[in-house]
Amino acid sequence: MLLAGGEAREIVIDGTGMIMGRLASVVAKLLLAGWRVNVVNAEKIVLSGDPRMVVESYRTTVLGVKSHFSHKWRPKRPRTPQRLFKHAVRGMLPKNKARGRRALARLRVYVGVPDELKGRELVRFPEADASRLSSHYIELGAVARQLGWKGGVEK
Repeated sequence: MLLAGGEAREIVIDGTGMIMGRLASVVAKLLLAGWRVNVVNAEKIVLSGDPRMVVESYRTTVLGVKSHFSHKWRPKRPRTPQRLFKHAVRGMLPKNKARGRRALARLRVYVGVPDELKGRELVRFPEADASRLSSHYIELGAVARQLGWKGGVEK
């Protein structure tokens, strides 16, 4: 989408200390409204709940796929923080619709802050802030490491 001046509406969101589900719903609404969304510091997004239970539920859904066939034919499940967050946003967009596919194409998720986005204003949403949580939460980077993420930057 272009504004009257001809520039694209773009926003850079800092994921540090944000609750994943609440942040994903805000991002999905922005994408459907036509915004280009860049989410930085994806490894610092938090998931609420007992850390052991959160990791165990992700293990059963991501790693617990049983198949007698070759691993080539199994469903590909996200294991990196970027892909885990993008998968959460994808679940909040229209399924099998061109509108949802175009919206998801406008989303970029990064571990850390890439060089091209340094110096830009980072936006935070108070409704998704983790300060409202009690002590029971875990960062997305820790969940990804439990699933096999090595901690590097995905290319």
